[in-house]
Amino acid sequence: MKEEWLFSTPNNSKPQSRVRNYAAFLIGVFINLVYVTIKVNTMDTFKAKNSLFKAGKGILNILPLLVGVVLLTSFLSVAIPKSFYVAVLGKSWIWDVLVGDVIGSIAAGNPVTSYILGGELLKKGVSLIAVAAFLVAWVTVGVVQLPVEAKSLGKKFALLRNLLSFVLVLVVALVTVGLLNLFV
Repeated sequence: MKEEWLFSTPNNSKPQSRVRNYAAFLIGVFINLVYVTIKVNTMDTFKAKNSLFKAGKGILNILPLLVGVVLLTSFLSVAIPKSFYVAVLGKSWIWDVLVGDVIGSIAAGNPVTSYILGGELLKKGVSLIAVAAFLVAWVTVGVVQLPVEAKSLGKKFALLRNLLSFVLVLVVALVTVGLLNLFV
């Protein structure tokens, strides 16, 4: 079944720009493939095999946690309805930034779904600053993914990264909305 929304273009964008973006993406992929091919061919075969073995072993060790994180993230995305976000947000800009940051940190997800959800929240009347904080936190801060990060990257690094990301979400949301208001 063909998904119409996947192939449709927004009213304000031209099909030529989509083709240009797609071509740029393909050129980038091609350049990366050439680089990886040259790098692999110049490596020592023993080192390459050893590296692939270690990487595969690491992935297998983390796989059970990764599956759990994906399931928990999916559950939270479905369990918390969009009406909840609309009811909680919209009181003041400080409250909106903080609540958007907290909710986005807990209900972590991937960028594609966050853009769709962000558009829906804007249509429902949620403030732009709350949506900006929510989107940045949704993608960068991961309370749900914290166990996987702690196991693979170390507990101290994972906690510090999430704490810094949480604080920087506030800054990014304020700067983003400030710049949009300045230039638009």
